[in-house]
Amino acid sequence: MTATSIGKVYLIGAGPGDPELITLKGKRCLEAADVVLYDELVNRELLDFVSANAEIVCVGKIAGGCAGDQRAIEAMLIGRAREGKCVVRLKGGDPFVFGRGGEEAQALSAAGIPFEIVPGVSLAIAVPAYAGIPVTHRSHASSVACVTGHKAVGGEVKWGELARAADTLVILMGLQTLSVIMNRLLVEGCSPDRPVALIESGTLPQQKIAVGTIATIAAMAQQREFCSPTLIVVGEVVNLARELAWFERMSGVDMTTRRNHDAESLGGVSV
Repeated sequence: MTATSIGKVYLIGAGPGDPELITLKGKRCLEAADVVLYDELVNRELLDFVSANAEIVCVGKIAGGCAGDQRAIEAMLIGRAREGKCVVRLKGGDPFVFGRGGEEAQALSAAGIPFEIVPGVSLAIAVPAYAGIPVTHRSHASSVACVTGHKAVGGEVKWGELARAADTLVILMGLQTLSVIMNRLLVEGCSPDRPVALIESGTLPQQKIAVGTIATIAAMAQQREFCSPTLIVVGEVVNLARELAWFERMSGVDMTTRRNHDAESLGGVSV
């Protein structure tokens, strides 16, 4: 590649956490990269695929803040590509699902920078699956809606409409506003007994799960000291978690006793 030629940017989904869930194309792009800009929640094991000579920069969000301003990240992508480099933007989950990948693609398009989207396994599907929760099921749920919990306080999310329209709600980035979200669902007419699951660090060995109801899950989250990243699933499919808890069985982690204690003390549903 000559010094005057324009490089290319690959917006890659790293998957939900387990490094083996990245796509083959994503792995090949990492191996060929001159520059890698990665999010904070991306599994660091994926960086082992990157050349020792490549520039590696963490630009992801940390505890609600950001290691790099979004416009600065976009400027870095454009700048490195104009230097003729192969640039990888490595994003958690899928780059176009609550990952601001669409904004970055727009910035690259406006700047005339060639780019490709390399889809990833979305957290919204994979994390429930690792908890034994299928987001759809012929007997329980024929529809699913994915929503960000960040906008729960300001009223931008129409919780009532979502709850009535979809059998399963998957809520990303909603732990900090969990109580607000559950209260909104109750106000909008959802049954307080509707099942809810919390899944922390999904697909990773330290995965932690709590299953309760709209009425009890906020207290369970506080008692169990759940931390980000935690995904929330609302709907009848949550009741399948105990039957389909394949990852816990494979990992040899027995969490039944602890969950039963939580359910008994807080009125939740044990799994």
